[in-house]
Amino acid sequence: MKILVCIKQVPDMESKFKIDAAGTWYDNADLAWRMNEYDEYAVEQAVQLKEQVGEGDITVLCIGSDKVKETMKKALAMGCDRGVHVSDDAVSSKEPFQIASIIAAFAGDKGFDLRFTGMQSQDRGSGQVGVLVGEILGLPSVSTVVDFDYQDGSVTAKRELEGGSRAIVQVKAPALFTCQLGLNTPRYPTLPNIMKAKKKELLSVPVDDLLKVEPRQQTAALYFPEKKGGGLVLEGDVGDLADQLVQILKDKTTVLS
Repeated sequence: MKILVCIKQVPDMESKFKIDAAGTWYDNADLAWRMNEYDEYAVEQAVQLKEQVGEGDITVLCIGSDKVKETMKKALAMGCDRGVHVSDDAVSSKEPFQIASIIAAFAGDKGFDLRFTGMQSQDRGSGQVGVLVGEILGLPSVSTVVDFDYQDGSVTAKRELEGGSRAIVQVKAPALFTCQLGLNTPRYPTLPNIMKAKKKELLSVPVDDLLKVEPRQQTAALYFPEKKGGGLVLEGDVGDLADQLVQILKDKTTVLS
């Protein structure tokens, strides 16, 4: 069985973000980096599947500058067999269709049985890349997967829908799945596996070899929301509170005018 897992390196969400000089993305300086949280579940599901069937080969793919190789090494230490680094210093300027096209161009002729991505990235949050890859490749794709069961070339997956409801979907391989938080419990790489990961194949491919489409959208501006005024704490008994509230509504709004 051949499996592809697509991951993304994102800033630690506890970082202090600043808008870059162009005003269209965040400034990369002084940020800590990690694997996108949703992608950790995708990696774990791929490794669990390989362990279940008893054989297989997992390729992990990541697009970005050379610094993403550190994040790829975590995926290799978790159990992926080889890595493909699509070298692109301007990955943040690529929109979802371009990212999906890059992945599809690499994966199209490799004969992967199953493909896993995170449901979305923590920084851009479009939730489009995985399903776009499936569409470009003409594959069935199942999004927001929270439960996964593989038997004899067929997958029964449980999807998370709006409002907390669930749907059960059955598909046959080849197929693509986008993974939601809670699908599994991502493992921590052990020290021996971290050492083994350093010896695993990590191939670099220039993005120009794969990207053949023009952007279909662009980010016009990125900005922080305006800060709202602080709340007002009212004190007193119920009668006093009611009088205070009525007075505030008269003074500050048109509700009682």
